[in-house]
Amino acid sequence: MSFDSNYTMTIDGRATLSSESMDVLNPATEECIARVPDASLDQLNDAVAAARRAQASWAALPLARRQHSLDAMADLLASHTDDFMRLLTREQGKPHADAKAEVGRCVHWLREYAKRTLPVSRHDDGAGHLFETHHVPIGVVAAIAPWNFPMTLAIWKVAPALLAGNTVVLKPSPFTPLTSLKMGELFRDVLPPGVLNVVSGSDRLGPWLTEHPGIDKIGFTGSTATGRRVMQSASSRLKRITLELGGNDAAIVLPDVDVAQTARALFWGAFRNSSQYCLATKRMYVHESIYDDFSRELVAYARTVEMGNGAAPGVGLGPIQNRMQYERVKDLIADAHRTGVKFLLGGSVPEGKGYFIPVCILDNPPDDSRSVIEEAFGPVLPLLKYRDIDEVVRRANDSDYGLGGSVWSRDQNLAYEIAGRLQTGMVWVNHIHVMSPNAPFGGQKQSGIGVENAMEGLQEYTNVQTRVTLIN
Repeated sequence: MSFDSNYTMTIDGRATLSSESMDVLNPATEECIARVPDASLDQLNDAVAAARRAQASWAALPLARRQHSLDAMADLLASHTDDFMRLLTREQGKPHADAKAEVGRCVHWLREYAKRTLPVSRHDDGAGHLFETHHVPIGVVAAIAPWNFPMTLAIWKVAPALLAGNTVVLKPSPFTPLTSLKMGELFRDVLPPGVLNVVSGSDRLGPWLTEHPGIDKIGFTGSTATGRRVMQSASSRLKRITLELGGNDAAIVLPDVDVAQTARALFWGAFRNSSQYCLATKRMYVHESIYDDFSRELVAYARTVEMGNGAAPGVGLGPIQNRMQYERVKDLIADAHRTGVKFLLGGSVPEGKGYFIPVCILDNPPDDSRSVIEEAFGPVLPLLKYRDIDEVVRRANDSDYGLGGSVWSRDQNLAYEIAGRLQTGMVWVNHIHVMSPNAPFGGQKQSGIGVENAMEGLQEYTNVQTRVTLIN
């Protein structure tokens, strides 16, 4: 395949253009780097119809054949690592090192899913009946990926869906469609026509897809507000859903930590990908006895990290991915100024090309301030004082969100006990953001429904069928 400027959708295994197109911008320069198809409703219908035609024969293949296909997809991605790295940086903005890690993560996830089999459980009731419970495909899956990790969060849906015997219609974000379209082009060589369809489009495409009567299951990653609309769309036909939504993750720093080491680790926990990360630390609770020392270390380290075009050497943080989110983050900063919050670092946004917002660290704002309550999804971090453990656990849990969190202490047992009290789907103890294809990930409260990854994530793409036979 070619990594030139031509981008086509994949529908029924064929390259497909559209009569309408849309611009894709590089967020570091605001320059148009590509024009991609803006799918029509007829083209979406074609993609869903192709997936329906292909599903029965794909599910009928021996599991080993589907496993082999996932391995082949991993091989193809790995052979184009640097091409995808450069393309991902251009459309998303993240530094090359982070983009290369994202490609590698996709390869690893595909290979790990290729090792999986679905369990069959058996029960003999002692009265002549054998109950066998199988996990069978759901049908046609709509996989909807966001713009912050466009490759990773597409593969997290595509890999388990295909392994389980479903077929897929993948819709990337209109802000970051390029890597998904190129993956669709690449995978035409190893997947039968219709098994994986990739359609790009503007804001109209998402509702068309989630409301489509030919879709049986929706896997969605995005904001909680959009997730509610997806759930509403799914309700009309009781479509199965997996929703990975927003977060307002808290980090709790106990007074016995190595201050410098913990501050460096939590800087990246909060600001990697310019904080455009559902699991980013968005509230940092630091014990009052070390608050001043910790804040000095955090600010000092932040000053050493360069922000700029992700394609440039030495850059650690890139731009906000799109203007809409850029304006939201700017408004959050303006609100902090209006309400008298002190900035330990940052607080102004430079003029010029690119959606760049320098790191902002806020000094102990009130718990009811927007910077504490809302998910910034940009580099604005409130640093918050606390006095005792019961207080900080209560404040950390006082959120509509429940995605992730972290606890930091030299006393591993105490940190582990505090972690168990947090109302979140994932908690790290003395480290952060280590993920595994073999560990389930999902949110509590308004951070989502269902899980991704591991056997639990694979089973999200199946229906349960129990077969009962008579024993002679």
